[in-house]
Amino acid sequence: MAKYKIVLNRRGVRQLLRSKEMKNICAERAFAAQNRLGEGYEVQYYTEKTRAVAEIRATTHQAVAENFRGNTILKALK
Repeated sequence: MAKYKIVLNRRGVRQLLRSKEMKNICAERAFAAQNRLGEGYEVQYYTEKTRAVAEIRATTHQAVAENFRGNTILKALK
């Protein structure tokens, strides 16, 4: 059996994680989850120092309680 060694191009991976395409992918998944969740949730997406980030937050009291009881944000991402 042959042995292979994979060496990642760190600069390329860093660029990929911060790219506009990755930001769009994250935002797309977050908005899809928001649609499954319904009212009371908001999405923010931006690029941090090391990677693209998308956040889903419960903004109303009802949504916060619903997420606390059933972990609905995490379930909507599956």
